[in-house]
Amino acid sequence: MQRSSSLSPALTLGQRIIRRRLIGRALLLVIATLAALRLVQGLIESPTLFLQQIVNGIQLGFVYALIALGYTMVYGIVRLINFAHGDVFMVGAFVSFFAVSRYRLHLWLANLVPDLSPDIALLIGSITVILLSMAVCALLAVTIERIAYKPLRNAPRISALITAIGVSFFLEYFGALPFVFSPNFITNERPFPVVTWYINNGIHQLVPGETVPSGSVTFSNIAVIIVVSSLFLLLLLQFIVQRTKIGKAMRAVAYDKATARLMGINVDGIISITFAIGAALAGAAGVLYAIAFTQVFFAMGILPGLKAFVAAVLGGIGSIPGALVGALIMGQAEVLSAGYISTPMRDAIAFTILILVLLVRPTGIFGETEREKA
Repeated sequence: MQRSSSLSPALTLGQRIIRRRLIGRALLLVIATLAALRLVQGLIESPTLFLQQIVNGIQLGFVYALIALGYTMVYGIVRLINFAHGDVFMVGAFVSFFAVSRYRLHLWLANLVPDLSPDIALLIGSITVILLSMAVCALLAVTIERIAYKPLRNAPRISALITAIGVSFFLEYFGALPFVFSPNFITNERPFPVVTWYINNGIHQLVPGETVPSGSVTFSNIAVIIVVSSLFLLLLLQFIVQRTKIGKAMRAVAYDKATARLMGINVDGIISITFAIGAALAGAAGVLYAIAFTQVFFAMGILPGLKAFVAAVLGGIGSIPGALVGALIMGQAEVLSAGYISTPMRDAIAFTILILVLLVRPTGIFGETEREKA
């Protein structure tokens, strides 16, 4: 009898914890139901506007996917949430700004070969700008990893996490200096002209000065470039991870660093390569984001970086397909929340999704159960 009474307080505490979790899940379920009803109402009221929001969400989601891949790759190998990753994305956007607006790098081929087709020259020049941003961000990430993270490789995880936050603040406020990026909002110049199409009984190009017919869904060459570029980079990453020796080494290091080192794998080198690849993708995302929204500033990486982290957790951090799926869900959630609930709520909805995932399925959609104790 004494043993039973001594266990009863513990059982009561456990019941309270379960009750609180159930209340939290029920509350989030109510919020999700209300949001879904609002979306259904919007679809019934204006199907065209709803489809337009879906198109916009796809465009944003693919940008988030490129950022989320950096989080998921780094975490999969070194179990580190690299909160400086969003600021590397910011650096990529500024590199493209300087390359296009200051140095006219996108026109280098047109100036070098005047007889070449202007469209081809502009395409190659724009690709050059993206490659430059990817290279600069990769070099920056390797430098950060060598200086800030490598010395803490065997330290407690909280030390590396705090360091990542410190690196993030350093990049932001160093970039805010007047002789670096400046603290101002800067209008970004697109390296190519914008072409818009609309869907209304077929796909038609919008002529300058023409009004979009009622009931049409519009999209631009910017959205096409973002989707195509993101898919190409995602498939290239999947090929590298699954079909190359470097990818095999990455998977071995992610599975067991000690055994990988015994097998002759340069673990430190593979970790640096992982940081470089993830940062290169973030650099490409920074270019595409700056092209789409035409404004850059020193703190522009904070919210996209956090939302991409939520996307990685939603899809299952450590999973490349999961990062893509989670990012597309995040893009849709943000755009639809802004369109049908309120603009300030789009950020709240994004982080509500994070809470819901952690309560219902902490490993994410494609995530696997952790093999080691936290």
